[in-house]
Formats: sequence, structure tokens, C-alpha cells
Amino acid sequence: MVEFAVASGGFLRDGRPHQVLSGALHHFRVRPQLWRHRLRMLRAMGLNCVETYVAWNLHEPVPGRVDFTGIADLSRFLAEAAEEGLDAIVRPGPYICAEWDNGGLPSWLTGRPGRRIRCHDADYLAAVDAWFDELIPVVAAHQATRGGNVIMVQVENEYGSYGSDKEYLRHLADGLRARGIDVPLFTSDGPEDFMLDGGTLPGVLATLNFGSDPEGAFAALRRFRPDDPLFCMEFWCGWFDHWGDEHVTRDPADAADVLRRIVRAGASVNVYMAHGGSNWGVWAGANRADGHLGALQPDVTSYDYDAPIDERGAPTEKFWLMRDVLTAHTGVEPPPVPPAAPLLPAGQVALTEALRLFGVLDVLSPEPVRAAMPPSFEELGLVHGLTLYRTELPGPRQAYPLTVDGLADRAHLFVDGALTAVLTETGNAAEVAVPGARATVDLLVESMGRTNYGPLTGERKGITGAVRHAQQFVHGFTAYPMDLRELPPLPWDAAPAGDAALPSGGPTFHRGRLDVTAPADTYFSVPGGTKGYLWINGHLLGRYWSAGPQRTLHVPWPLLRPGGNEVLVLDLDGAELSTVDLHTAPDLG
Repeated sequence: MVEFAVASGGFLRDGRPHQVLSGALHHFRVRPQLWRHRLRMLRAMGLNCVETYVAWNLHEPVPGRVDFTGIADLSRFLAEAAEEGLDAIVRPGPYICAEWDNGGLPSWLTGRPGRRIRCHDADYLAAVDAWFDELIPVVAAHQATRGGNVIMVQVENEYGSYGSDKEYLRHLADGLRARGIDVPLFTSDGPEDFMLDGGTLPGVLATLNFGSDPEGAFAALRRFRPDDPLFCMEFWCGWFDHWGDEHVTRDPADAADVLRRIVRAGASVNVYMAHGGSNWGVWAGANRADGHLGALQPDVTSYDYDAPIDERGAPTEKFWLMRDVLTAHTGVEPPPVPPAAPLLPAGQVALTEALRLFGVLDVLSPEPVRAAMPPSFEELGLVHGLTLYRTELPGPRQAYPLTVDGLADRAHLFVDGALTAVLTETGNAAEVAVPGARATVDLLVESMGRTNYGPLTGERKGITGAVRHAQQFVHGFTAYPMDLRELPPLPWDAAPAGDAALPSGGPTFHRGRLDVTAPADTYFSVPGGTKGYLWINGHLLGRYWSAGPQRTLHVPWPLLRPGGNEVLVLDLDGAELSTVDLHTAPDLG
């Protein structure tokens, strides 16, 4: 059994001074078959610890239905880390940020209008307590005090950037202790005074998050907590990308230099991210511009993060430079670097079949919902995906602005079956006339990731307000929710006629077959694709968008099988597609 303790100004491991050299690796962003390889990459980099968040919304997508299997098997991940000689730091939230949808909070929890989150609201705490009753015993069983490898557990996450409710933080800390956590607890915040003041608790270790100027950050912590060990819990060695922005990179030598200064100061460190992985499916989060209150900035599918270990697990220049820093600092030669998986050769998958989304609406959404006002995704029980909102406008009437209040996040507007406009949160109106007795209006709304940081965390998706024609409210909607995470079998051989009144053309599924002798890694791109989703063997890889910067999607070998593999694309703009291309290197912009 390992003994790990906080001492004055440092840590003790089995009674000896110890420096935690950790790397962030989120179990939910890596396929389980690859966990052991990525953990070995951390050891090969010279690290002695792994850190992971726990995403509540992944484990409990429906209230009361908790899942710890597959990619959500936290216990297996911690056990494999221990087998690979790594200590572990667990950050259970309930809020995690992590550029993950809604900061890890379930949409069923935050989607109710008026719900108060991240404070000592009784309803919110009741849900958190029920979740912690399920989660924390799993973590506690792997603690170093019980023969495992978990040496530290976090209380909330960067709370000083959000609030100042000490009663809430104390409730969480006391709840962790009551459920069996007896290793050191900690908080993590930026080095600003209001963050350290708002996000910390007496008797709980305070750690810092930053990307540069370690001397200034540690001086701030020393002023606030003179006796706490120095610990950079998130050393941001790279960054994440937003759709429509440029790909962010950081000079490897600069990142390695900051790491050198951190460890030379005697501080412990968690490299964020050591390996980023992927935002599978629709789990990518979003930020807000202009002080976290402005326009939505959705995150791309890749979470490569310009990390030292890239998205497919290969070492980068940053890896080798950081390995040199850690080796020189510790005087210990790390184990050899395990080889990355083989790659498929470059090639193409011919897309030979097509189905209109509107033609299979009864398959995708067999139980439409009728309501006076358009229901939000959360009211429909939809986490992410698409919802078609259908209504009618009486006429005749001249052209007036059709305005979608609270549009989240993007909508194709069809009037009498013809595409009229693509609306967004900030461009949410288009002129619509009704020359005849009535006009059918269809709004196909797509969600693009819930805000994961700042005061707008917990936002709803779909149409969260109302639809107006001029100033008049439009009433009487039929909503067709479509969950894209697990598609039902589509009728490729006998496509139904569908509803003749629904729009023609528009969003289209395309299917092809990828034949492989043996599974290997690859990267997919969709030439000519505008915006949509891509699946392999029923697994939703994520979103693609011609807005960039990301141009390829990573396909790890565990998602392939020998022989034929189904490749499926949904292009929301109905682009003419003929192939999905295979690449031997990523194009992240």
C-alpha cells in the first residue's frame, strides 16, 4: 500500500519527498482498447501519474440509469494505470469544464428553466448527491489507502472562475469524505486573486492552472497559501480549436521551457493535455465570445490539443523535448516509447447509396411531439442531434421577418419545401411571404455543443424561445427529434416514400463500404461535404464542417473490423458526395 500525504511545502510518498509528474489523459476520449498504450506513452514521457476527469453526462445520460461500461469503465482505466506503474488523480466534478458538452453536467439536469447550478440549491445538490452515491465508491475503491493508485481527488473544478458559494464547496468536500475519500482533496483555479479566493476551501489543498509565467503564478499562490505545496494542476501546453477559427499550436520549445521552470521550482505538475484524444460523437463543448456572454464558439471534433502525444497516440516534437526535460530533472531514464498502431494506406471509399433524411423521417423520429410552442431539445428528451419543427403560416400575407427567438444553434428554414435560409443564433430571421391560403414552414435545427465554461453553462438547445412572424407568435408545432448518436437501421433496400408534404432534397445520408484486411488507424475526410456527421460501423465519429479548421476525422483501429465496414455520412446541406477519402496524416488546419 502506498502512503501519500501533504507535508509543509511538499508531498511525501512512503515517507519520502515526492514530486508529482502527471499527465492528463481522459478515459472517455480514448477507446478502451487503447488505454494501455496511452498510459505507457505517459510513462515513456517520464511521468509518474495520470489525471482524468469524470464526465457525469457520459455516465448518466438518463436520470437514474448509470453506466460504467466500455468507454465509461473508470474502474478498469484506474486499474490499468496502476498496472502500468502510474499513480492517479481523479477529478469527479460534478462540473469539469474540459471542453466537454455542458461541462459534464447532464442536460436533463440543467435543461429545466430556472434551474440553479453550481451552488447550494437543494434540487441541484440532491441530484449531485445521488450521482456521487454511485461514482465516489468506485473512486474510493482505487485509493492508495486501499492498495490502489488514486492519490488525490478534486473538489469541483475551477470554481473561482464561476462563483463564490463556500457552502456549496463545503458540501462537496464533506460528501467526498463521507463517501470514503481519505486521500488528499484539492481545488484548482487560475492564479488571479478572486479565483483563488472564490474557489478554495480552508483545509483543502489549493492548486493552480496556467500556461505560462510559472514564477508569477506560484508567487500568487504563496501569497494566498504560504504553506501549501506548489502544484500546477493544469499546465496548458497547447490549446483547443473552435469551428471557423484557426488551428491553435504552441511552439514545442516554449512549452518545454515552461515545464522546465515548473519542475525546477520544486513544483508538482499535471501536463494538460498529455494526450487529448477525440470528442467522440456530439460530446464536444463550446465557449462564448466577449467575456463568455457573446456568440457561441463550438469546439471541433478533435481534441488533439497540440499535446505532446497526438490524437492517434504518436509522440510529437513536444513529447521528445518534454521527455528530455523530465529525464534531466529526475535523473531517471523513462521506459522505451511503445510503437503507434499501423496506418491504412491512403485511398477512397465510394459512396454508392443515398437516402434523403426527410424520406426516412418516420424511421428517425417515429414519435413526433405536438405542442403549441416549439419544445426545446431538453423538453423532448434529446441530448444532441437534430429536430425538425413544422408549423403553418396562414395567408395571404406579405413578406415579414420570420424570427426564431432562442435558436440554439443552427437551422435550415424550408418554406413549402424550398430551402429559404440557414439561420443561426445571431442571424435568426428571414423574410417569409405567404401568397396563398397557407404556407408550410419547416425548421431543421441542429445543436452544436453546450457551453462548458462561464456564466452560460447549462444552456438549452433547439428552439428555446418562440417563433414569430412580424411581431405575431406562431403557434401549433410538430417536433421530430432525431438522436444521431445511435441511428436506427435505415431502409436502404426499401426506402419508404415518406411524407410527400415534407421538403424534397436537403439533408442526405450517403453510404459506402470500406474493405480492410486488418484493422488499422486512418483519417477520414468528406470531399465536397459542407456540414454534417460521419459514422463508421454505427459509431458516430463526430461532426465535420467546411468552415474548418479541422478537415479530417481520426478513425482508430478498434472501430474497424476485418472485411467490410459501413461508412455513413449525413450532409446537412445536401451536397453532392461521391467518396470519403482515407489519409495517413491528420489535417487539423
